[in-house]
This record gives sequence, structure tokens and C-alpha cells, in this order.
Amino acid sequence: MAITSNPRKTDDVRKAAGRLSSEARSADQLMEKISLLLNKEMLKYNWVGFYMLEAGASPPALVLGRYQGAMTVHTRIGLNQGICGAAAASGKTLVVDDVKKDPRYLACSLETKSEIVVPIFVHGKVAGELDIDSHFLAAFGDEDRELVEYCAQLVGKRLEHK
Repeated sequence: MAITSNPRKTDDVRKAAGRLSSEARSADQLMEKISLLLNKEMLKYNWVGFYMLEAGASPPALVLGRYQGAMTVHTRIGLNQGICGAAAASGKTLVVDDVKKDPRYLACSLETKSEIVVPIFVHGKVAGELDIDSHFLAAFGDEDRELVEYCAQLVGKRLEHK
């Protein structure tokens, strides 16, 4: 069972993300500000980062972009590698309540207990993803999923209008 987020807090963060979207001068700046917002305001979000598909890479790979949290050795992730690669390959949001029970998990931190990965779509195709780790088991409920998917949509829309 997921740790329930405060719906009021989630709504406030959603509104703040919408404001950031209208204020940001670029998609990169928007990703920087969203990662900072989510990491700062959602206390159970211990690592927040964007991975973007590298244009023309063969084989396809996700490359770490803007993030907040501890450094990670996973700066490039192949499609179908780890939970991030699985989300990008499937185009579906993945919520893992206990990363130790998921064989796809690429260990970044011994403290990470759960993860949510949301694809970012640009013109209907996966262009990257928003990845969030938590030090709590089952940290991501429906409110979190909706918030993170909303943030990913904001970035996708911005990338469509470069």
C-alpha cells in the first residue's frame, strides 16, 4: 500500500509546476526547475531526474539530464535496461513499490526503496522520462502518479514547441 500524499500539497506543487512551465525560457530550464521543485517540495522524493533519448544513438540510450539528489553512476541507460529503460521502451508509467523485488532495478543508492518512471512524449513518441526514487517503500500513490505524469506532459509540450 502506497504512502498517501497530502492532496493539498500535491495540488499546490502541480500549480507551481504549471507556473514554471509558463515562465521557463527553454525545455532544459523547465526540467531543471521541475526537478528542483519536486525534490524540494515532495519530501519523499529523494532523487528526481530527467533522462532523455539520445538522438541518433545506436543502440538507443537514455542520457541523464537535469536532476536533483545524489550523484549517480547511471548517466547512460540502454532501452530495456533497468526500470528506466523498461518505461521508455514500453511508453508506460512504471511504479515499483519495492525495488529489491524487481529484477530490472539498476541500483543507484542503497537507500532507494521505491521508484516511479514516467515517459515524456514529443509528437506521440517517447523522447525521455522523469525518474523519481524514494527512500520509502511504496512511496508513490495515485496522487503522485498524476503529479509526475503532469510534469512529464509539461516538459513534452515544451519540447514540441522548441
